Amino acid sequence: MVCRVHRHRRRHPQRCSAAVAEGTNPAADTANLKDAPASEPGSRLFAWLKDHGMPEPNVMIRQVERAGQTLDVTVASRDLVAGDVAFRIPEHLVIDLGRVFEDETVAELLTTDKLSELACLTLYLMYEKKNGKQSVWYDFIKELDRQRGRGQLGAKTPLLWDDGEVERFLAGSPVVALVKERLKGVQREYQELDTVWFMAGSLFKNYPYDIPTEAFSLELFTQAFAAVQASVVHLQGVPLSKRFALVPLGPPILSYSSTSKAMLKYDPAAKEVVLVVDRDVKRGEPVYAWCGPQPNSRLLLNYGIVDDANPYDKLQLTATIPKTDRLFQLKRAALQHHNLATQQSFQLQRHQALPAMLLPYLRLANCTDADLLGRPGAFSANSGPISDENERTVLRQLTSYLQGRLKQYPTKVEQDNDIIDSPTARPRQKVAARLVRIEKNILQDAIAALMQLPGAAALSREGTDAAGSSSVKLS
Repeated sequence: MVCRVHRHRRRHPQRCSAAVAEGTNPAADTANLKDAPASEPGSRLFAWLKDHGMPEPNVMIRQVERAGQTLDVTVASRDLVAGDVAFRIPEHLVIDLGRVFEDETVAELLTTDKLSELACLTLYLMYEKKNGKQSVWYDFIKELDRQRGRGQLGAKTPLLWDDGEVERFLAGSPVVALVKERLKGVQREYQELDTVWFMAGSLFKNYPYDIPTEAFSLELFTQAFAAVQASVVHLQGVPLSKRFALVPLGPPILSYSSTSKAMLKYDPAAKEVVLVVDRDVKRGEPVYAWCGPQPNSRLLLNYGIVDDANPYDKLQLTATIPKTDRLFQLKRAALQHHNLATQQSFQLQRHQALPAMLLPYLRLANCTDADLLGRPGAFSANSGPISDENERTVLRQLTSYLQGRLKQYPTKVEQDNDIIDSPTARPRQKVAARLVRIEKNILQDAIAALMQLPGAAALSREGTDAAGSSSVKLS
């Protein structure tokens, strides 16, 4: 989902994201850890947490080298077994909208009014940063500044890439459009920031500065928004005012894994945010957390990371039956029996068969027999071809679409591998190569599954253009 920007100012629990890139593993991370306990900001953050009431944790902050960059990482300070508590962060050290506005009613009012929590947190931290060492959050902000929104692969979100790099590094990927959409959303929120200032002026009495759009440029706001986006944790089972939070020792210094079952959770009895490990962790190894079933397209956009082990990866295929189809009404009625629509999206995934209803849908969409459209069971998930001509049309169209989409990528998988393995490639090039490689694998798996169908391979060799024989649009 696209993160909307809001205009609130306080910090609150963050959204725990999960993604670990290929080749990232505890052993490798431990081998790259520096002797220094942490960067100076990391060490000061840890000391600040202890001074302000954090119970003795079972983690510490260490530096790790990734893609030529030094990052702070949360690692185990002793051997842990599954079920052990990694750390507990008292509620008063967590930033959420309730703390920002010091009134949950106001916080919920603003979020209900469709103001994004991320923008509210961003604005709050930007003003707190202007307070310098006078801010209670000074050490936390310094650590966030050091990380600069970089994920655990050393790359920033594509929102902060240089001009032209998104189009160049991610050419052919639907993520290019997602990045542009998100940037437009950030700009819209920025333009509304002054409204919050005037709506809740009393809440900003501690900040004797200019109104938001005069105090901060769009570029600066976008950078801060991206850093908050990469750090925010989504807490479950809490009031709206606590739903999104910034949690010290959490992201971005907490590593992500799309297969981890460990989550940052709020304990209402203890009034703490707690992380319990889901696996054994040796001393010095990174501690991992999970944030939800997000595909790599979202992980890259939100956190600047890509996880080759991500089981939630998918590419969307949308089929649309035009209203000009002479059997449109009959087809719509038939589709409704299967809870489908005349514009329907299907998800292609790695190492999986084609979506169960994809072929039946395309058979129905290309059907020219009105009597057949009313026949029960003709287009169920277990139904077969309805005619030789219809099946040829379906297979040609789907083959043409998948092969055409694969050709939109300017590089081959082998070239992606070279970039990933290159010691000179930049972190953003590497994460981009990982993502497009995964997308190509999804398309190749779909083509391979399609070629197993009777007659599909022969039609593919003929090179017949499907678009000319079907009014159904695939996108």
